[in-house]
Amino acid sequence: MVSDHTPRPATPLVTAGVPVRLEHLTKRFGPVVAVDEVSLQFPAGKLTTLLGPSGCGKTTTLRMVAGLEHPTGGRILIGEEDVTPLPAASRGVTMVFQSYALFPHLTVFENVAYGLRIAKVPASELSRRVGEVLTLVGLPEVGRRFPSQLSGGQQQRIALARALVMQPKVLLFDEPLSNLDAKLRKRVRGEIRELQQRLGITSIYVTHDQAEALALSDVIIVMNQGRVEQIGGPQDLYTRPATQFVADFIGEANLLPGRYGDGRVTIGPLSFPFRQEGVPAGTVMVVARPEAIDVRTDGDGLPGRIRTAFFMGMSNEYLIETPVGEVAVAEPLAARGLLPPGTEVRLTFQDTGLYLLP
Repeated sequence: MVSDHTPRPATPLVTAGVPVRLEHLTKRFGPVVAVDEVSLQFPAGKLTTLLGPSGCGKTTTLRMVAGLEHPTGGRILIGEEDVTPLPAASRGVTMVFQSYALFPHLTVFENVAYGLRIAKVPASELSRRVGEVLTLVGLPEVGRRFPSQLSGGQQQRIALARALVMQPKVLLFDEPLSNLDAKLRKRVRGEIRELQQRLGITSIYVTHDQAEALALSDVIIVMNQGRVEQIGGPQDLYTRPATQFVADFIGEANLLPGRYGDGRVTIGPLSFPFRQEGVPAGTVMVVARPEAIDVRTDGDGLPGRIRTAFFMGMSNEYLIETPVGEVAVAEPLAARGLLPPGTEVRLTFQDTGLYLLP
């Protein structure tokens, strides 16, 4: 027989990961189609990033999942539940905003507890859950402080704690690191990734920063003009972009005109062996990553002249004029040092950083 005083098991901090599905989701603002018949699956327990330039529809898509915008057409399913008609508070999702959205007149404890108080959670459970989540984000000692007494990185972690304390099915991030400096942004994104993996919570992350997307994501969805351009893992999108837009947007890429046939690629006067399945013979766009191009001062290669040269600490970066246009190169530090502008060079291409678009 179990005693009435036996402690009850604590409610888990987050719900086990559930998938999110969009079916023909559309959003119009007057004559403008912001999101155009988008159908997507966000896998359970993974971090999926919506990536694209300003105005591509990624934030509007996120706001529709959150219930902050109502779709013009289509459906949103969380798990197996159609949440399209439900208000934001009834969807089991929480959002971490770009601006943190912390109340400056409330302590950290009260900021994190705010949603629980609205939901009329009993005081003892409220205190326990706030304490657990502050420990989870690594800030158990700041409950009595005010937001103004915290650093930007700490405020972002408190915003994350406030979202997690509601035990959401899905966690949404709207450009959460854009207010942080570059060094702090790297650290906080690592903390977000580690926490998401530890909790296994389904997360949808919006950013225009491709480096952030590559570092954080299990899956990246590249959007352009309200539609999906490509879906894949970070490495797939970087090494095998499906379109010129993706190649140019994911990392830095040289897009060079060329020809392909008989197991060879021709770029200007340079021809060399290369094979890629599924590419018909004929005119191609050669996607060449800057780090996959070697610079030589003699021998064979695509001829060029260095226009600009920069020492970047771990690499030398060049912009080189060639018969097929300017080529950007990121070269690991070489014993010869930085070559000066005006130097005549020859460029060769590594297979691992080359991809052909018909």
